[in-house]
Amino acid sequence: MMQKQVLHYPRLDTILNVESLIKRAKGPLSKNEIDRRLAKKIMRPTLNIILEYLDQSGKIAMLKQGIIWIYREDISEKLKSKLKKGVIVL
Repeated sequence: MMQKQVLHYPRLDTILNVESLIKRAKGPLSKNEIDRRLAKKIMRPTLNIILEYLDQSGKIAMLKQGIIWIYREDISEKLKSKLKKGVIVL
């Protein structure tokens, strides 16, 4: 198994900017469109790392038409409330 060598890891603010941009989009976005819409330009390998992270965490889906936001916060809130009910606070 070959490991990818990462030259530059993204900063948290960059990840949050990409996440916010995809979340606000009305339709699917291509990587080029994401790059154009970002206020601060980032290198393509850095964008790929961010998109890979968001895909693996279940926040986006990469389709032929482009990248779309799929994460639903209300589901997470329901899960959090169920976890709180099951946790004993001392």
